[in-house]
Amino acid sequence: MLLTVLSRTLDLARKRFVMLFAAGWGYMVLLVALNAVISVSLSPEAGFTTGSYMMEPIDQSGDDAARQAALRMLALIANLVAGFSIGVAYVRRVLLGRAEFFLAFGARNLRVAWKLVALGVLGLVFLLPLVAVSGMLIPITGPIGVFAMMASPFIALMLVQRISLVVPGAALDDEMTFKESWQLTRGIGWALAVAALALSALAGVGVALWGASISLADLVVTETGPLAHLRSALFPMGAMVIVTWLFGSLHATAYALARERFVEEAGLRQAEVAEAEARRRMDQRHAARRAVDAVRPRSGRRR
Repeated sequence: MLLTVLSRTLDLARKRFVMLFAAGWGYMVLLVALNAVISVSLSPEAGFTTGSYMMEPIDQSGDDAARQAALRMLALIANLVAGFSIGVAYVRRVLLGRAEFFLAFGARNLRVAWKLVALGVLGLVFLLPLVAVSGMLIPITGPIGVFAMMASPFIALMLVQRISLVVPGAALDDEMTFKESWQLTRGIGWALAVAALALSALAGVGVALWGASISLADLVVTETGPLAHLRSALFPMGAMVIVTWLFGSLHATAYALARERFVEEAGLRQAEVAEAEARRRMDQRHAARRAVDAVRPRSGRRR
């Protein structure tokens, strides 16, 4: 099942890469503009030493350290909102074929947002007791407790993945509950968790490569000026697009796979019902024949 999830996710991501830009280009442009504005506000006098304001250390000795931290937080929130909005448009384009307004934002996006927040909170709810129990086991069981501590994040991730289908469900206007997601992901929770870890590593590699390619601009771009701010804005935009592309593909694959399994199971149940109905009708016909056969001898004797 792990190979199925990973292969389908990577195949979907590869084949739908152009579709990602077709669905989310409006938010990508908005991200570049927003990050460029914040980059100008946070630009040091000597220019960026790391190539992007998102990686630039905050000057704690200055008087505007609080302002810099607030702008970074605003940039983080704005990038996340734009990122999952791209993800919503991408999943809807992949699974429904919907080509919607390039800056579509409404109740659907808010539903996705609060379910993402709920998953984050539930992840902590799952993780903290596991870590606490593991910590208590370490003095008693030694290596077993250490192993349990190391396994706690993966177990919490698996539990979160079991209920994560509510996110693509909300993007598709499917009023799926956490309970329904738990039932649909029965038997594939560990595969989704391992796939999420693998895609996190792949996203890290992709972001690193994107940062390296952006840094090549240092050969022709000075540390100050409009091009420097554009370079500064492109890094967080590209990083968000890479993460959205991979995990949007995973969510679309997981949703389709779970629904596919559900349809197959429902089809099997329908086949069993049809087979039972056929047997019932056959039994009725046999009973009717036995009744006729039982009557015929008596009719013959009456004659």
